[in-house]
Amino acid sequence: MKKKGWMNEIPVLIITAEHSVEVEKKCIQMGASDLIRKPFDADVVKNRVNNNISFYQHKNHIEEKVREQNQMLRKQYSVMKLQAEKLKKANEKMIDIVCNILEHHYPEFSENTQIVREISRIVGKKVQNNYPEYKLTDLDVEAIAELASLRDIGKLLISDHVLYKPAKLTKEETEYMKSHTTKGCEIMKMMKDLQTPEYHKKSMEICRYHHERYDGRGYPEGLKGDEIPISAQIVSVVDAYHALISERIYKRAYSREEAYYMILGGECGVFSPKIMECFRMSRTEMEAIHTDTEENA
Repeated sequence: MKKKGWMNEIPVLIITAEHSVEVEKKCIQMGASDLIRKPFDADVVKNRVNNNISFYQHKNHIEEKVREQNQMLRKQYSVMKLQAEKLKKANEKMIDIVCNILEHHYPEFSENTQIVREISRIVGKKVQNNYPEYKLTDLDVEAIAELASLRDIGKLLISDHVLYKPAKLTKEETEYMKSHTTKGCEIMKMMKDLQTPEYHKKSMEICRYHHERYDGRGYPEGLKGDEIPISAQIVSVVDAYHALISERIYKRAYSREEAYYMILGGECGVFSPKIMECFRMSRTEMEAIHTDTEENA
């Protein structure tokens, strides 16, 4: 019965004249449901048989329900996985569409979208591998890299007069320009239903906090240290580096080497020592991205 698997369905009761503990243990080890010693009472045997049958029926019913529920859960998981994949693709498509709008309105974006994504991915991987306390997953790193392109989306709501001003901004204009961080969050709130909760959370963090600095001298809130979300810390250093190597109306483009040492020297504000270490470790891979981009240009 055990070899054929019948004992999973059929309870076995043993009636024996043996009274030793060893025999009882052996019966139980072989899978017996119950053991009745002689002499026995017929009514007792009948009741114990019925009890065991009821128990097995109940057990088998529960097992069947569990199998059905597991099958249902597997189907639901498959549907949810498919929906998550569709939503992820929708996220990526939404990001590409917004980047195209940004590139059209703000030409500087046309030359940096892909580079910023790649450098954010490289630095993010270094943080993931070297600082497990931030608990970054592969999906987190990928989301940060994709969403880094949207860090300045709030500039769509900044006046062109200020955005393209060739001269130094006044104090009032500077404060107005800084508002692109909070304006970016206003835009991202309108896109909430087009994003997964995790993508939306990170997009809000990156838009709002990518100009915060580790010593609290950034904006808009003056956050210090790890009060700044790690997603924004990663994009912050990438944004500062790329701003240096990019030509602007009001400045020349620095060489990659100049920009690298300016970041390390604190000329763009103070960044986390951990982020700085990851930035140092990323130099070779960052150079490779620039080389590939130039070769494909």
